[in-house]
Amino acid sequence: MAWIEIPGGTFWMGGGPRDNENPRHLVRLRPFRLARTAVTREEYQTFLDATGHPAPPFWGDPAFAHPRMPAVGPSWNDAQAFCAWRKATRGCAARLPTEAEWECAAKAGREVTWPWGDAPPETLPDYALRWLSGPEPVDAHPSLHPLGLLGLGENVHEWCQDWYAADYYAVSPEEDPRGPETGTRRVSRGGSWRHEVKVSRCAARSAIAPDLCYSDYGFRLAADLDA
Repeated sequence: MAWIEIPGGTFWMGGGPRDNENPRHLVRLRPFRLARTAVTREEYQTFLDATGHPAPPFWGDPAFAHPRMPAVGPSWNDAQAFCAWRKATRGCAARLPTEAEWECAAKAGREVTWPWGDAPPETLPDYALRWLSGPEPVDAHPSLHPLGLLGLGENVHEWCQDWYAADYYAVSPEEDPRGPETGTRRVSRGGSWRHEVKVSRCAARSAIAPDLCYSDYGFRLAADLDA
């Protein structure tokens, strides 16, 4: 798994057109690492084979079978189990990124609407021909992100660590926010191959219950620099 170091620092989080993206607020993060791609089908299958963990729904669907596709269908709880297994077997304390870390990585020190910049989604290469029947392999297209991250904001929703609250930004701490203490839904970020608009703005938020499984949900790993 390829890691990319995210410098962290101070950035303006939120401020989008939806109520749950406001108020725009200042956030300060320590540097961290983020996986270049979402966890792939091949990587998740290794976890399933090693642990006997139940496979997600849709796992037998040929539309999602390419080994380099993102692993679709794991719930938030399944993603946590994958992180625990990886730490136990490989010594790397991988985890899900916080919502603030995800947005910080997407913006990469810029004030931009989309992870690649401000140009609308329709300007992406071959946009009209992509995601016609399912997600794409994680490395199907060159990165347009300044740090080289692949698929950030597109292909599948990505689970984040935080509990979700629509009004959390009004009380979020400036230093390393981690979300509410409790909740009923977990945050997710990024676009979806099933949606009419297939990609997501940097500030766009979504959330579902942590035990749900959908064919447009995957996850990407993060880690502290000293992990």
